[in-house]
Amino acid sequence: MKTPLWFPQSFFARTLWLVLIVVLFSKALTLVYLLMNEDVLVDRQYSHGVALTLRAYWAADEENRDKIAEAAGLIRVTGSGVPEGEQHWPYSEIYQRQMQAELGEDTEVRLRIHAPPALWVNAPSLGPGWLKVPLYPHPLRGQKIWNVLGWFLAIGLLSTASAWIFVRQLNQPLKRLVFAARQLGQGRSVRLPISDTPSEMTEVYRAFNQMAEDVEQAGRERELMLAGVSHDLRTPLTRLRLSLSLLDSDSELSDDMVRDIEDMDAILDQFLAFIRDGRDEPVEEVDLADLVREVVAPFNQPHERVRLCLEPIPPFPLRRVSLKRMLGNLIGNALHHAGKGVEVAAYVSGDESAPYVVLSVLDRGAGIDESELETIFNPFIRGDRARGGKGTGLGLAIVKRIAAQHGGNVELRNRSGGGIEARVRLPLGLLLPRNAV
Repeated sequence: MKTPLWFPQSFFARTLWLVLIVVLFSKALTLVYLLMNEDVLVDRQYSHGVALTLRAYWAADEENRDKIAEAAGLIRVTGSGVPEGEQHWPYSEIYQRQMQAELGEDTEVRLRIHAPPALWVNAPSLGPGWLKVPLYPHPLRGQKIWNVLGWFLAIGLLSTASAWIFVRQLNQPLKRLVFAARQLGQGRSVRLPISDTPSEMTEVYRAFNQMAEDVEQAGRERELMLAGVSHDLRTPLTRLRLSLSLLDSDSELSDDMVRDIEDMDAILDQFLAFIRDGRDEPVEEVDLADLVREVVAPFNQPHERVRLCLEPIPPFPLRRVSLKRMLGNLIGNALHHAGKGVEVAAYVSGDESAPYVVLSVLDRGAGIDESELETIFNPFIRGDRARGGKGTGLGLAIVKRIAAQHGGNVELRNRSGGGIEARVRLPLGLLLPRNAV
C-alpha cells in the first residue's frame, strides 16, 4: 500500500509523531480518569470544609463553641481517645498534606474509614487538643490503590498497543529488506520498491537494487565466460578423441589418454554445473519420493546398489532438475567411495508448526576427519586424505548451493561403524527451523 502524502516521509518525523501521539493519548486517558474519579475533587472540597469548620470553632468564644460543636458534630478528644489512623496509600498522605496546607504545617490528622468513620485533627495553630470530625460515607470512602493501578495499567497497555502499531509500521521496511536479502542469497532475482518507503530507506533500497543488479550481471558474465571456455576446450578434446579412435594401436597408453580426455570432459561439465546453479529454473510442486526413485533407477542397473527407505512426503515446491543433480552427486560420491551398501532415506521431521524434509544418502566407505567436515563444502576442496578420488572438488559445493536455493542446508556426518551420512534438510514451509537436526 502506498504511503499517503500527508504521512511523514522520514524515520525522524515518524518517530516524533509516534512519541507525540502516545504522549497525548496517555494524557487524554489520564484526564478521563480524573474526570470520572470524583473522589479526587470531593476530597479537596471536604478538606476545605473541615478546615473552615475548625477555624470557626476555635475562633468562637467558649459559649458559642459548644453550639458550633453540636451543630457540626464536633467532639473534643483527650488522651487515649485518639486512635492510630488507618493508611490508605496514597490518599491518607494526600489528605494530610491538604489539611496542613489549610491549617498549618504542624497539623496532625488521624483518619479511620471503618466503623465508626471519623477524622481526628490536631491544629496547634488554631487551638490545643484534638477534635473528632464526623466522616460521611461518600467523601474519603475508603478508596483502594487498585483502582488507580488498574486505570494506569490500562492506560499503559493502550499506549503500548498504539506504540506497537506505529513501531510495526516503522520496522516494515527493514523486514522487507531482510526478506529481500534472504531471497537474493538463495539466488532469486529480487528488487525493492522505493516509491512508498521513508526517505532514509529510499537510498538503502536503491543501493540494494544496484547491488542485486551487479551480482546478477557478474553471474551472467561469469557463466558466459565459462561457457566460452568450455566450448573452446571441447573442440580440441573432441578432435583428440577422434584421432585416438582412428589409430590402429591397442596400446594401454591410448586407453589412458582416452580416459584422461573423458575426465577433462567431466571436469568441464562440473564447472558448468557449478556456474549454472539452476537459479533460473522454475519452481514446481514435486513428489520427492518419485523424484528419488527416478534418480536412483539408473544406479541400480543391472543390479541393485542403492537401497531406498522412503516415507510418505507431501509434494512441495522444488527445482526438479537442480534437485536431481544434487541427489545424483551425493549418490555418485557414495558409490565411488563405498562401492556398495549405499542407502537413500527421506522422511518428514520437525513439529507441525515448522516441518521439514530430511533427505539422507548413507554409505559404509571411509570416513572423513572431523577437522575437514567444516571446509569440505567449499569449492575445490576434497576430502581425499580419507576418501581418495579424482575430481575438481565442486560436487559438494554444487550440493550446498542447490540446498541453499531451496532454503535448506546440507551436512556430512561420520557414521558409527564407519561411513558417511550426507544429510540434506529442506523446509516444507517458508523457512528451515533453527533446531533442525
